[in-house]
Amino acid sequence: MKKQWWQEEVIYQIYPKSFYDSNGDGIGDIKGITEKLDYLKYLGITMIWICPLYQSPMDDNGYDISDYRQVAPEFGTMEDLEELIEKAAEKGIKIILDLVINHTSDEHRWFQKALADPGSPFHDYYIFKQGEEVPNNWRSVFGGSVWEKVPGRNEYYFHAFGKKQPDLNWENEQVRSGLCDMVNWWLEKGIAGFRVDAITFIKKDLTFESREPDGADGLVKCTKTSRNQPGIGTFLHELKEKTFDRYNCMTVAEAPGVPYEELEEFIGEQGYFSMIFDFRYADLDVASGSEWFKRIPWTVEELKEKIMNSQMALQKCGWGANFIENHDQPRAASKYLKEDERNTDAVKMMAAMYFFLRGTPFIYQGQELGMVNFERKSIDEFNDISSLDQYYRSIKEGLREQEALHIVNLRSRDNARTPFPWDDSEFGGFSRENPWLGMNENYPEINAKAQAGVPGSVLEFYREMIRIRSSREYRDCLIYGQIAPLKTSGQVIAYARTNGDETIYCYFNFSKEPAEEPLPKSGLEIFWGNQDVTGKQGNSLRLKPYQAVLMK
Repeated sequence: MKKQWWQEEVIYQIYPKSFYDSNGDGIGDIKGITEKLDYLKYLGITMIWICPLYQSPMDDNGYDISDYRQVAPEFGTMEDLEELIEKAAEKGIKIILDLVINHTSDEHRWFQKALADPGSPFHDYYIFKQGEEVPNNWRSVFGGSVWEKVPGRNEYYFHAFGKKQPDLNWENEQVRSGLCDMVNWWLEKGIAGFRVDAITFIKKDLTFESREPDGADGLVKCTKTSRNQPGIGTFLHELKEKTFDRYNCMTVAEAPGVPYEELEEFIGEQGYFSMIFDFRYADLDVASGSEWFKRIPWTVEELKEKIMNSQMALQKCGWGANFIENHDQPRAASKYLKEDERNTDAVKMMAAMYFFLRGTPFIYQGQELGMVNFERKSIDEFNDISSLDQYYRSIKEGLREQEALHIVNLRSRDNARTPFPWDDSEFGGFSRENPWLGMNENYPEINAKAQAGVPGSVLEFYREMIRIRSSREYRDCLIYGQIAPLKTSGQVIAYARTNGDETIYCYFNFSKEPAEEPLPKSGLEIFWGNQDVTGKQGNSLRLKPYQAVLMK
């Protein structure tokens, strides 16, 4: 594909509420990000994706927006954000924001006007249905019906997510026009683009007919009727044409449910977005993203197959966004490495495996420290609306309370949202006051101060990976090169990156046992890895437990 500037970026995701509290109120803020720009520059990243900073009642931690053109007071002011954009640019760091346009908060003025007057034009900005009974049996992503009754009227409004997140009616041209104006307003401020939230939910099955139930609650998940529905392309093409195409910006789509055969429409040469997240390997341990209390056993073979299927499909059409953690996922070390989550060789091996895939790498805050999941003793310690829903749904489905709590501990979105541990002082140096969400109990051992400048630390390993990927010697192959899976035995994932006549062979042993693999050709030499470089013998590669190697 044609080279684009955003292919070379290394992107760091910040959950602002939990990154750094500059004013001592227990909540991270914009000035906190500005104060930590030197750390991000030290790490070597080139772009920051910031989760929603907009005005919001924070029912879903900012993904319920009440004013798209205002900053939430707990995060600071618009002037603080403009200063961050400017100061980051001085350090060579770009900023992208979250774009949440499937729904608003129920406190948004559009929705408030819709409630106040059913005859108002704003009533058609959302999806309302008349009647004395719930219109259908669709289940929201966060549990319960997608329909919420309007107080005092025989009318219901639609919400694919929380009941305080009414879906916008994208069938209404005025809605689309208003959203496009807002997007361009932000791009004029000098941001580099957007991560586009839940964008495949904007088109609904307009029959609104009930479906066969798929749970004990008698409901059916709305992903079958409100995600990636026929006709969505018309909306996405218009959005791109009226906004993104007018700026040389980067867009990354959170677009679950897109079949591989439709990727061309999303990320092809004329696609709606620059790149896309693929969640198939991120969700290999659960029944579905909306039913993660239903656990599924998995093997490294299955992980390998899902990653390589994803890479080949993305490569065929365009560009991918590679990740192992984000604000909606548990910590990768705990999910993928299980009992070896604290083994630094294993953490580094897994990091290198995903980092050198074809696509733009994303690093979630704390991932570069090898952060792991927490262990909460009570459901009362959780903040995440989705975790609470999954806990009570799993009990309805027959699990005991302790089983339900165990599963929520494993998979809760709060695992990634605990305050960033800057040092081993009280509250991990995140704040001078008790944080909005409890710290991960192991922060005295796993924190930035304990790793910065320390040879062999996970943080320094991430710095080295970023350096390798951008170095003159390897960048053309590791950034722009094609990818092809290499045949390996069970616990080893391997692939080749090829650019012209240059090929780099990458091997990753996901086992606590040594492994031996035949090499595809003679004359290969190891030039980088996560452990002391040994193990090559003739046309055979002997890998230590949890070893990663790159060869030429």
